[in-house]
Amino acid sequence: MGKLTVTAFTTLDNVAEEPQLWSGPFFSDATVAFNEQVLAAADSMLLGRVTYDGFAASWPSRSGDFTADKFNAMPKYVVSTSMDHADWNNSTIIADDIAGRVRALRERENVIVWGSPTLVKTLMEENLVDEYVLLVSPIVLGQGKKMLPEAGTRHTLHIVELELLEGGMLALRMTPAPA
Repeated sequence: MGKLTVTAFTTLDNVAEEPQLWSGPFFSDATVAFNEQVLAAADSMLLGRVTYDGFAASWPSRSGDFTADKFNAMPKYVVSTSMDHADWNNSTIIADDIAGRVRALRERENVIVWGSPTLVKTLMEENLVDEYVLLVSPIVLGQGKKMLPEAGTRHTLHIVELELLEGGMLALRMTPAPA
């Protein structure tokens, strides 16, 4: 059995939207190394449509580093009810039975969800997330799309690893706490 890992850049107030606009001052070689370690364990990537569109517009033209080469080579699944085709190589659209299809995918391989806050909330509701890897920047934006739910079901997590990275980001690895 595989596992499903959610990873994202977030702020102290849980904002994950447009991290390229606010995470730069806290980014370092240690951030790259940490992300590469997380990515290396993944067999495939699962994305929401908005994140997929951003990645598909950027990553296919890149190569020559671990992240670009892995992103471009690995199977990608995009959850969308509005897309009729996905042009980035090795991409498959999941348009129905999201929980069932993701559950089956997770049974076969290690899946990484990068960003995709709307999708993450759905996966959390279905108890499909095995691990959260968050890179928290020491900044409060006060607005923006939140990574984790702010209302509704309570999710208690257990911190299994934390590391203060050069540059100031806090890397947190968490798993759902036993019920």
